[in-house]
Amino acid sequence: LVMDIPGGAEPGWDVLLKILQLQPLFEARPRQANEQNILRFLLCDKENPSSILFSIACIRENVRTTRDQLPKEVWEYTNELHIFANEYAEKSVRRRNRYAFLERIIADSQQMNGLLLTTLNRDHAYRFIKIGRLLERADMTSRVIDVGASVIRSSDKKYRGYEPILWTSLLNALSATSSYRDYIGPLVEADSVVNFVFKETANPRSCIFCLKKISQELYHLDHASPVLTLLEEAISTATEFQFKHGKPETLHQFVDKLQLQLATINDMIDSVWFSHY
Repeated sequence: LVMDIPGGAEPGWDVLLKILQLQPLFEARPRQANEQNILRFLLCDKENPSSILFSIACIRENVRTTRDQLPKEVWEYTNELHIFANEYAEKSVRRRNRYAFLERIIADSQQMNGLLLTTLNRDHAYRFIKIGRLLERADMTSRVIDVGASVIRSSDKKYRGYEPILWTSLLNALSATSSYRDYIGPLVEADSVVNFVFKETANPRSCIFCLKKISQELYHLDHASPVLTLLEEAISTATEFQFKHGKPETLHQFVDKLQLQLATINDMIDSVWFSHY
């Protein structure tokens, strides 16, 4: 999105901090909010729990402690990813190496997901991995669209002709462009994009898809009633929402409510199945 907006209208790199709600943590240390500092913070700052290096270190520790429940290749791939990220993250802060580094991280992550999807027994371990992935996907979809829509709508009126390109960029960020074109068509408009990524049940990146799949997995688990109740409320919120006339304030209010519901679902899952360990 930052790269696609015409010169003079592009947002600052701090839009990435807004999506992840990391402004307070970034500003806790005196530094300028420029491209290099923000990318270093997101790629390789080990004190940032949302950075790539911190996340991969957590993945490696989780896999290490659950190796007996996972295919042996998962441990091997995780170590390879850990070594690669630690060697190249700092070198990839600048633009020259950044794209190749991020593409490798994405490819390795998708490889790991594919391995788990095709080799794990459909037991509780698999279900919780799937639930976590779907919950995070719903959360990130809402964050990206909320901040992205605000940036697009706040741009200068003389750049409004570029809006289809910018909304397409948001679809690309969510890996939802092909799905959108299949179900909606080639015309990219604000209302259609927002409703598609929140409400289209056939789109695996949509919030409603993720919530319904989580609900299906929970039916296999004991003591799931309180979580299912919260999920039904979140599904109702997404189902009843209808984005019209491109008003970002309406979208923001909806996203705030949905994200609060997602956080409550996450906390309830932890309380029911994990907090006693």
